[in-house]
Amino acid sequence: MYAIVEIAGHQYKVQKDQQVYVNRLQAKEGDKVSFDNVLLLDDNGNVTVGAPAIDGAQVSAKVEKHLKGDKVIVFRKKRRKGYRKKNGFRAYLTELTIDSIVAKGAKKAEKAAAPKSEKKAEAKSEKKETTAKKTEAKKAAPKKETAKKAPAKKAETKKAAAPKAEKKETAKKAAPKKSEKKSDDKKEDK
Repeated sequence: MYAIVEIAGHQYKVQKDQQVYVNRLQAKEGDKVSFDNVLLLDDNGNVTVGAPAIDGAQVSAKVEKHLKGDKVIVFRKKRRKGYRKKNGFRAYLTELTIDSIVAKGAKKAEKAAAPKSEKKAEAKSEKKETTAKKTEAKKAAPKKETAKKAPAKKAETKKAAAPKAEKKETAKKAAPKKSEKKSDDKKEDK
């Protein structure tokens, strides 16, 4: 008897007492885990195909250990361009031993998960209600008149800046130019 089951986002063909390496699971070493997303069952030639999963079918397994996979080297190169890039990668894996494959009568984990999804929906509706109340309170509150004060400050700064500019211009007028000095010196020499 074998089954095709989806574990951690990948599909695996499993049999009883088989060791399977899958993507890292959140379970601790020695824990029992069960997977109810069974896509196909073969019981000595009697094949059952799910649409997409078989109702009541379940594969249970024991977590043996967590480990890292083999090192994979990713090397990219473009010839005659001087481009080389080398990266390494090691996948985090979990080793499972398949304990049993149940064709019918297994309890679905979705039934236990259904109340959680209802709780999430209730929490979302409560959040929407609180945000709606906050927006209503903002609309009802009187607006402050800060816009009138801001332009007055800008006008004051312009007035304060204008005398400084006038002072600079008068200072420039008072100082003689270099060319005028030279011509005055030449006149005096003659």
